[in-house]
Parts: sequence; structure tokens; C-alpha cells
Amino acid sequence: MKYQSVLAAVVRALAADAVSGVGGGDFEPKVQASKLKGEITGKDAAMLVDCWVHARLHSKLIPRHWNALTARFSTHKAKKVEAIGKLVPLIATQAPNLFRYKAVTAWAIPPVKGVQAQSGREVASRSARDRADFDALTDAVRKQLAGESVADGEDRARREQYVKRSTDMIVLPAEFYDINTWDGQGLNRTTYWRWKKAIESVLDEMVAEALVSAGKILEDEGILMADAA
Repeated sequence: MKYQSVLAAVVRALAADAVSGVGGGDFEPKVQASKLKGEITGKDAAMLVDCWVHARLHSKLIPRHWNALTARFSTHKAKKVEAIGKLVPLIATQAPNLFRYKAVTAWAIPPVKGVQAQSGREVASRSARDRADFDALTDAVRKQLAGESVADGEDRARREQYVKRSTDMIVLPAEFYDINTWDGQGLNRTTYWRWKKAIESVLDEMVAEALVSAGKILEDEGILMADAA
């Protein structure tokens, strides 16, 4: 199996992680056990390659590149939120910490048209439990950024709640994207937009660098199509 592009390989690998478990490590034995002759074909074979690519990229990419790709493209909620938390301290900006945190989160989880309610409230189909879970996770990230301690097992328990529904899409309330709420100083909107765009530019550059590095890894492994850019 070969991938048409680096981006396709990255997206498939990250999606495989959400479907099959941590790095897809438990997928191969399950597949093998289901095959009477031990032959893996079709979708199972493709999934194994995706899981292998996930493990390869995770081990070869530098942390900031891996976290940038995970934050931007992963559908695994707990790992996406974890990656966001690891990216935030890396962003040099004049913006205060809360603004930086929310800007990175909004970049990683952009609004989905038709999902956020125009009234500023979440759509009815999103449960209160999902919202509570996400709030708990983001609260843990904020505590870590502020240097506050998180009780042993607290963050892990919160993540495990999300892992159980890891393929669900994270939906933030519409009011989260109002940049006027990202800072309490009451500065003008032009300043806030300048901060936001600068943060997004750094993150986009990080993703571009990560894809270049990932491309070199995949090319060395011979799993990119010859004409892939």
C-alpha cells in the first residue's frame, strides 16, 4: 500500500490511532487472531499500514512537529487536547497566557458551520456530559500552564473518559471563538486579531515543517507514490 500524499498518510495514521487504540498496538494481534490462515488482506491490511505509519512518525518526528500534526489533524479527542496543551508554551507572543491558550485551541478545533448555535449556546445534540468532559480536560491544561498541581490520576481519569468516545468530534460552544473574551484587558479588536493571526502563522509554519519532515520519513520507507508532492 502506498499513499498519494504526505497529508493523506498523516490523516489516515492519526485516524487509525483513534479507531484501533494507542498507536494501533493492539490491532495486529486482533486481526491475526481473526484470520484462520494468518493472511491479512483488504481493509485490515490497510489499517495495519496506517497503524505502522502512526508508530513510525511518532517515533521519528520531533515532539513539536508530532504535536502540531496531532492538534491539527487528529480525531482522538484526548490526544488532540493533550497536544494543544503541549503546543501552547512553545508559542512566543505578546498576548497573555489565556489568549494564547484559546488561540491555539481555536486553531486546532476550528468552528464547524451549522454545529455551533448562533445564539452562542451549543446545539441540543451535544450532551452536557460531553461539555463537562471537555471543560475538565481544558481546566487540567490551564492548571498545568499556570504551574498548578494536578492530583495524581486526575488528568488520566479525565482523558480516559474522552478515550471511550475518542472518535467523536470535539464541538466547542460558539462563544469560545469570540476573541473579545480571550483577554480581560479590554484592548481594541485590531490588537486581538493581530495576536491571533501571529499565533496561527507560527502554528501553520510548524505544521508545514512537520509535513516536510514526515514526507522525508515516508519517502525513505518507500510508501509514497512516485509522483506524490
